Amino acid sequence: MKRATDPRHLSRQIALQKLFAEDFNRNNVNPNISEFNPDQLADIDEIEDYILEMVDSISKGVKENKERIDELITIYAPQWPIEQMKMVDLQILRIAIFEGFIEKKTPPKVAIDEAIELAKEFGEEVNGKFVNGVLGAIYENYKEDNND
Repeated sequence: MKRATDPRHLSRQIALQKLFAEDFNRNNVNPNISEFNPDQLADIDEIEDYILEMVDSISKGVKENKERIDELITIYAPQWPIEQMKMVDLQILRIAIFEGFIEKKTPPKVAIDEAIELAKEFGEEVNGKFVNGVLGAIYENYKEDNND
């Protein structure tokens, strides 16, 4: 059973915050904001046990596959243009799609479950439902394509 103190879950939290901060400041909204490193985010969140390699892998993987990931989001959430989505939901979707459907190191159901938990932690119940809906649609198509 997953615990809130699971280092993998905490690593996803840090990766989410790192990606969010980078995307939020992508237009140099505040030039005084420098990029947060994982240790700074862990200190802010009072996280003691996380996996740096996992944070780096997720962050790098999402950035490198952003176009492909965003295409999937556009297909499976056509009523929500990416530029109108809540940025936290968008980053959570990107992480889950990368982990569960592109990198495939995390089983899709686990990636979806983690995404829902993150959405609830960083948003509200409705955020979890939205994330679940988009990822569930992707998963249904994935199952058909992979005979799962």
